[in-house]
Amino acid sequence: MWHYQSGQYATDIERLLTDLNTRATDFFSPDKPLLVARAPGRLDLMGGIADYSGSLVLEMPLAVATLAAIQPTDDPSITVCSTAASEISEQSVVSLPLSSLQRADQPLDYNEARLLLNSDPATSWAAYVIGVVVILQRERQLNLTGGLRIMIHCEVPIGKGVSSSAALEVAVMQALQAHYQLQISGREMAILCQRVENLIVGAPCGVMDQMTAACGEDNSLLALLCQPAELQGSVPLPEDVEIWGIDSGVRHAVSGADYGSVRIGAFMGYRMIADLRGFSATAQTDTTVAIDDPDWQGYLANITPSLWESRYRDQLPLTIQGADFLARYGGTTDAVTRIDPEHSYAVRQPTAHPIYEHHRVRLFRTLLQDSSASDEQLSLLGELMYQSHISYSACGLGSNGTDRLVELVREAGTASGLYGAKITGGGSGGTVAILARIHADKQIQRLATRYEHETGLKTTILRGSSPGASAWGSCELRHG
Repeated sequence: MWHYQSGQYATDIERLLTDLNTRATDFFSPDKPLLVARAPGRLDLMGGIADYSGSLVLEMPLAVATLAAIQPTDDPSITVCSTAASEISEQSVVSLPLSSLQRADQPLDYNEARLLLNSDPATSWAAYVIGVVVILQRERQLNLTGGLRIMIHCEVPIGKGVSSSAALEVAVMQALQAHYQLQISGREMAILCQRVENLIVGAPCGVMDQMTAACGEDNSLLALLCQPAELQGSVPLPEDVEIWGIDSGVRHAVSGADYGSVRIGAFMGYRMIADLRGFSATAQTDTTVAIDDPDWQGYLANITPSLWESRYRDQLPLTIQGADFLARYGGTTDAVTRIDPEHSYAVRQPTAHPIYEHHRVRLFRTLLQDSSASDEQLSLLGELMYQSHISYSACGLGSNGTDRLVELVREAGTASGLYGAKITGGGSGGTVAILARIHADKQIQRLATRYEHETGLKTTILRGSSPGASAWGSCELRHG
């Protein structure tokens, strides 16, 4: 039986121990200890997809988390097992020889790693795990002298817009950096894990998810200015305020075409505004440019709403064909997406969203900093959430399920202790965040039950918070 000394880790690893002692009894050797790390999912309260445009975001680390247990082995391979792989694949164990991660005694480059780890859909989930090893080999000169066995225990809902992928990456990196004593700060860990997702998995996400999983504080909102990743401390929730999440039952994927197209549209808009402003652009690749921007430092979020409305809004097209954009502008400043010449991209609304969202989030933080929020303050906070939700939908990232949940919150109203709601993360389904007074348990449950009866979809209610991976640290399990 695997066991641990009781203490601060008890509630976090009880179910991991159940898996180790029942379903995965033969995965690890009983002769060596296991090192365990943990990273929470996150609830995107405000900011969302504006992160890649430099917005301030406010993110809450959730109570649910992913745990990674690792053990060194003499077998020259990396073997990964996931207790949640059945949700996305029939193959729960993936193994690769260490030799496949090198070329001529050098780590794989990122394109090679991406092709290797995503070649088979049945095993591509392991790219989030083994990709962390590749990143550490290239960025921190990690030298694997032996193999590894890594077990993943995931309690963060998958495909629900609460960053199960970031929790997975960060938990694995925290375990590896502790095992190899790499001394990686929480901020650096988040940036490295974003590279896993961008360069190896191939999902064009911003950095807020990984930063929350790594650096979040219990029962507080992580304030992150994504220019590119500047931590601005945490904002504690007022004592009588609680944040809830309700999964709509509509699956979300950050790698989906809608999210990528909206991101490309936003970067197209920035490129056009920079051209209108007269900034010079220099080609970097066949589809990317560098812009000398002394006004906004390359971020759409730094353009004020009034400047957007008065000077630029009406000069940007609603849509543009990829080929036409490339012919006129040469490319965007975004290195993690590629423009399809045959695709028509919405431009005006994806450009407007981060400009207004950054303004909304800054107002939200200011209003929230009162230790005892009044009904008027909470109503204003809720209105900012509703505005953000509508803007998501205007970008094409809404869904019938999330729209209905938000409408049910609005119908229940402030008299029921519910003040605002919005879709979270990358949109197109997933989870809705709800701002409420404490003790709104019955109202939340009634709302979720009504939604299930109307739609036939099953919901998951998310509540509570917990610390990020850096604060949680790591612990050791032994067999005996």
